[in-house]
Amino acid sequence: MAHEILENAEEHMLKTISALSDNFGAVRTGRANAMVLDRIRVDYYGVPTPVNQMAAVKTPDAHLLVIEPWDKTTLKSIEKAIIASDLGVNPSNDGMCIRLPFPQLTEERRRELAKQCKAYAEEARVAVRNVRRDANNAIDKAGKNDAMPEDEQSRLEKEVQKLTDKYIAEIDALYKKKEAELMEI
Repeated sequence: MAHEILENAEEHMLKTISALSDNFGAVRTGRANAMVLDRIRVDYYGVPTPVNQMAAVKTPDAHLLVIEPWDKTTLKSIEKAIIASDLGVNPSNDGMCIRLPFPQLTEERRRELAKQCKAYAEEARVAVRNVRRDANNAIDKAGKNDAMPEDEQSRLEKEVQKLTDKYIAEIDALYKKKEAELMEI
């Protein structure tokens, strides 16, 4: 019982870290990064499809992404999806591929993106704390059902707190790294 509660809590906390990494990956920095396309879905024969599943995405240099669809008839659809997204980049379509030039970020835009990342990090911290709360509730419930002695409850609550501290520290480290990446010129 106790082992299950800890495993479940850690699993949920790991998922939170994974989601935060995905969110950070979608925030564009001054460099071209294919991960910014992960959230963009293109209507492909009635099915919303990720760009990277219908095209080769290449980064020939630090400020350019080149998207080469396997089916050239999807060029217009991909271009429309990129324009409709909040990517902030204007695609250029030459009939064979789409080029996405990533201009240098202004200081103001860097600060906005850093603020957005801070919000993502705070959401992740809250999610980790919610997992802690749920685990502690499960421990209390087990204690009330006489399935677990008090000293075991106390030990488990300390273990859950250690997990919480570990993952919050990891969230803070990820945020600091992303912020440094954003502010780098």
